[in-house]
Amino acid sequence: MPESTAWAVAIVGILALLIPILIMGLVGRIGPRIRGEETPDKREVYECGIVPEVDARRRFSAKFYLVAVLFVLFDVEVAFLVPWGVVFRDLSAASWTAFLGMLLFLGLLVAGLAYVIRRGALEWE
Repeated sequence: MPESTAWAVAIVGILALLIPILIMGLVGRIGPRIRGEETPDKREVYECGIVPEVDARRRFSAKFYLVAVLFVLFDVEVAFLVPWGVVFRDLSAASWTAFLGMLLFLGLLVAGLAYVIRRGALEWE
């Protein structure tokens, strides 16, 4: 590794350690403190001047997380589809190989979606 690269890595490493320490120290020094007698009003959540109706730490159904993970999964797969479609014409001789590869990819995607629907993962109660 060249000497200039080593210095750059060392500087980034030192900054990566010092900046969080500095921020945590500043927050501890200048952050809000509860002065005087601690009352329930001082510990109450304040957001936009509206009194909260429910506890912010309530539990969510596992279905919510399942749908979120499935959304991310299928969204990432579509993100792979767009660049392939853009460069498909430029593939020339390998276009049949690329086309069959994409058909396999889409087949697996549709099979996965059919499995998710059959298992009832997208049904909301």
